[in-house]
Amino acid sequence: MLEVIAFVAFGLALAALLNGRKTAERLDTEIAALKEHLAQLEALRPVVPSVNAVVEAADRPEVPQSAPQPLDTPPFERKRLADITTGDTIFGGPPPSQDAVEKASRGEPVAARSSAATTIDAVVPRQKESLESRLGARWAVWVGGIALALGGIFMVKYSIDAGLLSPAVRLFMAAIFGLVLMAIGEFIRRRAVPLVADAFQNAMIPGILTAAGAVTLFGVCYAAHGVYGFIGPVTAFALLALVSLATVALSLLHGQALAGLGLLASLVTPALVSSESPSPWSLFGFLGIAWIATLLAARIRRWTVVPSMANIGLSPWTLAYIASSTPFETRPVTLIMLVMIAGIGLIWPGRLAGIIDSEPAEADQPLATALPSWERTMTPPFVAITATAGISALLTALAMISPLATASGYPIIEFCLIVTALAALGAVRGYAVYPAILSALVAVIGVWSMTALSGLLTFIDPTIPGHIATLAVSGHTAMLASVGLSCGFIALGALAIHLHGRERPPLATIWAAITAVVPIALIGMSLLMTGNLTFDLPHGLFALAAGVSLLGLAEWFSRKRAQGKGFDLPQAFLIAGSLGLIVISLHALTDGLATTILIALLGAAYVAATRLRSWPALPWMMVGAAVAVLARIAWEPTIVGPLHLGKTPVFNALLAGYGIPALLLVLSAFELRRWPDLRVRNLLQALASLFVLLTVAILVRHAMNGGVLDSAVPTLGEQSIYTLLAVGGSAIMMTLDRKSPSPVFRYGSMAIGVLSILSILGAHLIGLNPYFSGELLGSVPFFDLLLIGYLLPGLGYAGLAWYARGKRPVPYVTVLAVAAAVLVFAWATLSVRRFWQGQNIADWKGFLQGETYTYSVVWLLLGVLLLVLGSRFNAKSIRIASAVLVFVAVLKVFLIDMANLEGFLRALSFIGLGAVLIGIGLFYQKILSGKAGAEPQLETPVDIDAQPGQVN
Repeated sequence: MLEVIAFVAFGLALAALLNGRKTAERLDTEIAALKEHLAQLEALRPVVPSVNAVVEAADRPEVPQSAPQPLDTPPFERKRLADITTGDTIFGGPPPSQDAVEKASRGEPVAARSSAATTIDAVVPRQKESLESRLGARWAVWVGGIALALGGIFMVKYSIDAGLLSPAVRLFMAAIFGLVLMAIGEFIRRRAVPLVADAFQNAMIPGILTAAGAVTLFGVCYAAHGVYGFIGPVTAFALLALVSLATVALSLLHGQALAGLGLLASLVTPALVSSESPSPWSLFGFLGIAWIATLLAARIRRWTVVPSMANIGLSPWTLAYIASSTPFETRPVTLIMLVMIAGIGLIWPGRLAGIIDSEPAEADQPLATALPSWERTMTPPFVAITATAGISALLTALAMISPLATASGYPIIEFCLIVTALAALGAVRGYAVYPAILSALVAVIGVWSMTALSGLLTFIDPTIPGHIATLAVSGHTAMLASVGLSCGFIALGALAIHLHGRERPPLATIWAAITAVVPIALIGMSLLMTGNLTFDLPHGLFALAAGVSLLGLAEWFSRKRAQGKGFDLPQAFLIAGSLGLIVISLHALTDGLATTILIALLGAAYVAATRLRSWPALPWMMVGAAVAVLARIAWEPTIVGPLHLGKTPVFNALLAGYGIPALLLVLSAFELRRWPDLRVRNLLQALASLFVLLTVAILVRHAMNGGVLDSAVPTLGEQSIYTLLAVGGSAIMMTLDRKSPSPVFRYGSMAIGVLSILSILGAHLIGLNPYFSGELLGSVPFFDLLLIGYLLPGLGYAGLAWYARGKRPVPYVTVLAVAAAVLVFAWATLSVRRFWQGQNIADWKGFLQGETYTYSVVWLLLGVLLLVLGSRFNAKSIRIASAVLVFVAVLKVFLIDMANLEGFLRALSFIGLGAVLIGIGLFYQKILSGKAGAEPQLETPVDIDAQPGQVN
């Protein structure tokens, strides 16, 4: 059966070869006829078509009768011949439009086609290929090539099974067969016509024959070593390498598919040859040579797929070697990665990608439209080559420092070399944006791994007698790695901004972000995980120097940008990076209160710098400093620690730790009151207000709890002070809004009022109410806890409502007035209970009959008082509150007093209620009748609930 298959395969191969030769001869005849006809058309073609020529062109048939048409030409070939002979694909594109024909018939001038339009029109979409073309011109070629390879293999197998020839003779004949196939491929290539090569690029017979011959030779070399043992590993390796490299070289003549085959053979070669003492230098040296050869071929032919495959193919070998060798040698792995990165930057794409991607703007074209966009920056040319190289380097570098890998020494220097080389590629070459981003990512992940393993990971050092285990990574070593990488990224960032700041602002922005973020992340991790948080001079000095360097880069960038237009984002990133690094320096060199104050002073220094430089990012640095101070407060509210915080009210570390940042924020907001950026002005005003309120609140809490912030139980007195502060803060912000209108003051005042009202519901009336909590009110009546807890806040909300009338929306003013009424009602009610129960008014005491009756009297008096005030100030909200209070009193009398009071008190309760209700009715009748009979007045009284026509 195998013999039949072998002969059938050989017959198929022979038929495919003859068919290809016959097709080539036929195409030679057709092309000769086409050349002759095109020469005639070129001689007759006018420079500018006349009117008659345009009209005749519209009526001309698709295929001239004089065009030679062989009888055996397939339909799709006849269509292509017709397109060429009519000049559609060479001389002018499609026929003239109907509009042009009509203009020509009327005698109107017709615009001639420009050369650029002619060139564009000449590119006609290729016609969809027919089934006949696929079967006859493409699949037959591929099947023929496979059949040739299988035929050779089956013939060798047949000779083996039949015992006809010795192994040496069989290998020799197989080698001759492979060489013959390659020679036939070269012979046919020399006779191939360009038209065929262009139409069937992926099904060229010469390339298929050459590939079949290369596979045959590759199999011969492997069989001579691995099956029969005729040659040793060195010779086998050399022969396999020669075949694979020769295949790559021949790909220059036969196409990218053959290059891929040669690359695959190169990558497989080391795995096919086994050795008792494998050398990593030999392995990666051969892979480097094969990779460079592939890259050179790709550079000559402008290929992108094969070099991308080559980059990906290196990574499995490096990872496999690192995982399998214990310990592994770091230098050959590092060298192969550096060779790959250097090849991408110098060989292919090299400088060519920058030349292709650079499109100089026209002289009259605006710079904003001429500069490359973010989309173009993030989709550079040859992105597959650069991205695959970056990924391979990333995986290899991370594998080298992995805890699972075992090296003769922890490869920190090698890791830093690979990362720095990848970053240098991204800085020098504008198309290597993804290697730049990947290098920053690898640097951060790698340093995190080093600092996390610092003092934990050990390895056996073979150079020490006795093979003593030593630390793989010390804190000092991890710090040096972070410092070295930070210096590298700062220097490369400056280089990238210099090279691309003018022509590629988005790329300069990316590099400015990398320059700012990477050093902050590296130095911050190193200080946090390996440094001394109390005082660390090396980390502090380097962070300070790096921050000053970024400020210098920002100054240099601003002077360079002053020469022309540009983006502000790179400068903003550099300034933000300087702030972050100096903040890290302050954490390393100072502690406690000094750190908090110095961070606030640093932000104020950036604000003061606006007098010297009008950089848009400078005011935002005060915002960043405020966020850093807030983070420190959240981490340690006492600023200096609970044990070091004094108990003296007001004058303690809290006053400086909270008050100085608040004061600096107020001064900064005042300094920037005329700054053009409204957003940062509003944000600074909001932060200043927040810090002022926070300072007062924290000082009150400290004083009310005897110098303790976090362990004392909150009281109603303390909460009342917070509520009064909120009322005062809302009033202050309304005043500031009148003098300097700002949405921060406008909406901030209302937000503070609403939040404080919500705290009343949760704390004053429920959570901290002495009736539920049992807290003692004090021995002195009136001047007790109820005064500060209810009456003063109620009066405060009443005054705030009065002050907000006409300045804030009616619903907000109404809510303030209702809150005031509720607090005054709570004060009056609890004061009645104090009168009857003493300073302890807890709910477990029950109610007395006289106490129950007094509630009704007080509630009715309050209702009447509110009615008078509402009528006096023409405040509808107060009158509504009065009606609600009277209604509550009526319900109490009928539901509670009727059931609980007895004798004279019950009768007196109903008599008093009736008298008050009748009085209220008479009062309303008098007011309504007076309004009905009154003459129209020129001036109307001010209504506290009037529509906010004067709202700022």
